[in-house]
Amino acid sequence: MEAKKPREPFPGAYFAGLAITLFLLYLVLAVGSSLPPAVSGFVVALLLGVTVNPRYAPAFLAVGLLSVVLGYLAADPQVAWGGVGLTLAELALLFWRR
Repeated sequence: MEAKKPREPFPGAYFAGLAITLFLLYLVLAVGSSLPPAVSGFVVALLLGVTVNPRYAPAFLAVGLLSVVLGYLAADPQVAWGGVGLTLAELALLFWRR
């Protein structure tokens, strides 16, 4: 019996996906390092938060809320505003899914 080969949508699709992922990772790194801490935390968490599978959005929402609380208690603006961005992204995913 012949082993099934994994099907790619087109030849080189996995390499294209790797290139896109690395570009987005570099973009997030560039944005996060070039902005003030509070703004970079918000933008990076918001952008990464919208890429979450909607099935896991409630768990990420809880993490975002915990991040807000812990960030404000520790007076760390990057963590606090990152939590705000993640919370908003997950709320958008939850309402978009319905």
